[in-house]
Amino acid sequence: MKTKSTVTSILLFLPIAFNTVFLFVNGVFMLIVPHAWYQFVPGVIDTGFYNQHFIRDIGIIQMFLGTAFGIGLLRPDARFVLWLVATLWLIAHALLHFWEVAVGICGPSVLLRDFPAVTLPALIGIVLTLRAWKYRHMPGRI
Repeated sequence: MKTKSTVTSILLFLPIAFNTVFLFVNGVFMLIVPHAWYQFVPGVIDTGFYNQHFIRDIGIIQMFLGTAFGIGLLRPDARFVLWLVATLWLIAHALLHFWEVAVGICGPSVLLRDFPAVTLPALIGIVLTLRAWKYRHMPGRI
């Protein structure tokens, strides 16, 4: 029989793993094959001209964000700070997407299209960071 703590740990591991793996792998994709990333990701072409350097710059950031979530999982003493900093960038990125809709640069449908890659990681980061703050003095807890 699984205890409540075990189930909670498993349920928390999934969003941590999502942010770790998705962000890091997306960053690697952007860094290694920026033109394929530009062509493959829905809606990216609509945001402006292809810029290999810019895509690689953001790819490096994505890799750092994924790494921050991964290290935070393994290093409870650094978890809150790592997740906070990564989450602040993710929130700023998501807010930029909302702002573009608010000022008429994009239509509201882009928010739904971008949700899994933009807003969801930010929301996951918020929940994880708040939890890390709550349990910052209990290293065994996520």
